[in-house]
Amino acid sequence: MPLALVTGGTRSGKSELAERLLAEAGLPVRYVATGSAADAEMEERIALHRARRPADWETLETRDPLAALAGAGGRALLLDSLGGWLAALMEEHRLMTAEPVAPLGDEGRRARAALLERVERFAAEAATRAEPTVIVAEEAGLGPVPEGAAARRFLDLLGEAAQLVSAKTARVLLVVAGRALELAPAARPALLPELRFHGDELGREASEDHAVSVVDEDRPAWLEGALAAGLRVSARYPDERPARETIARRHGRSPEEVVLTNGANESFWLLAAALRPHHAVCVHPSYSEPEAALRAHGIAVERAFRGPGFALDPAAVPGGADLLVTGNPNNPSGTLDPSATLTRLARPGRTLVVDEAFMELVPGEAESLAGRADIPDLVVVRSLTKLWSLPGVRAGYLLAPRRLARAIERIRPSWNVNSVALCALRECALRTAEGRSAPSGWRTHGGASRPAWHGSPASRAGHPPRTSSSRVRAGVGG
Repeated sequence: MPLALVTGGTRSGKSELAERLLAEAGLPVRYVATGSAADAEMEERIALHRARRPADWETLETRDPLAALAGAGGRALLLDSLGGWLAALMEEHRLMTAEPVAPLGDEGRRARAALLERVERFAAEAATRAEPTVIVAEEAGLGPVPEGAAARRFLDLLGEAAQLVSAKTARVLLVVAGRALELAPAARPALLPELRFHGDELGREASEDHAVSVVDEDRPAWLEGALAAGLRVSARYPDERPARETIARRHGRSPEEVVLTNGANESFWLLAAALRPHHAVCVHPSYSEPEAALRAHGIAVERAFRGPGFALDPAAVPGGADLLVTGNPNNPSGTLDPSATLTRLARPGRTLVVDEAFMELVPGEAESLAGRADIPDLVVVRSLTKLWSLPGVRAGYLLAPRRLARAIERIRPSWNVNSVALCALRECALRTAEGRSAPSGWRTHGGASRPAWHGSPASRAGHPPRTSSSRVRAGVGG
């Protein structure tokens, strides 16, 4: 959860909702209080708010929330409230008045612009934070226009300031009578047709199809036997337990951390539907289906780009991203990123999705994160399509912490993986790349052999495996 705005009327429950949102983030919290105890009644209100908050939250009472951003690294931030800050700014800029009618004039308009600029600057800086930030704001304009210039100015500024903050936020929640309504973004992200175009559409009538990345050799006899066994038991509903348990053992995970999918491709659609991120980032150039799935669910997607040599630079990823998708080895560049680089992308409040559909083609599966149950909110997507030449069977799975796995299971269709795919998943999980011939070499068109990697093991991350050979049919399919 990056920057969010929680708005509502007086005593609507907006502050309580904001506090719950940050409590769920599991981080230390800095509570920025903009109100001051000017009288006994306000002092009582502040005391009630303070008593409701966890004892380990840091409370900072200030009239300058911008200063509260300094030194807040590693902490979630709660600004409560925007209205209190605006009232202080109005005092500071001499916009408060007891007059019933008081046009702003040139000086007032300059003060108004300076006030709103500070609010916008706070929102912009908060939006770039790695940790979540929630701003609580009173919803302006739900009642009649009040008498008195100061009250009118306050409501006008509050409404405009809330719009400025909203333009920077990933989420806006309106609280009415203790119930929250998440507001839709101003514009639904465009669905880009090119994201759904796959190269196999061009190669279906060709004598050789180079659009699907699979090992181009006959499948092992044991795998053909597993496919046949799956067909023999197809008169019954599929039983996922043997496949899930075998996959879990292979990666050193619990069965509850394994979600079986109708090909790795389905993983991206399930993740988009289950997680509903608010600031999704896809690393490019890469497989396009994750972005297509997110956009189809109405989720805006920001792109982060690989650098020279298709190297992945963690600094290129926006700090506020709550969902990040990348591939390793990456398709189509073939780049194998060091696992240490990928782990630097993980942070509280962010789901890191690593597409490892090609990882079994890497000798020893170097740099795989499939067994890293210690990384919070890490999702690893795997496929049988590439190494085992099964694009038509649609067999894949993902590995995720139990909390995320349960969220995905809740929206996953029943029996989405058929019995043939389940038998293949189980048998392939019992074997690694050694189940295929010559896993460490690639046959060129001339028939010669060469290593899959160039250079020393330490430099492998900079040299992608070459798949344009007769052994691996290279392409961009999933």
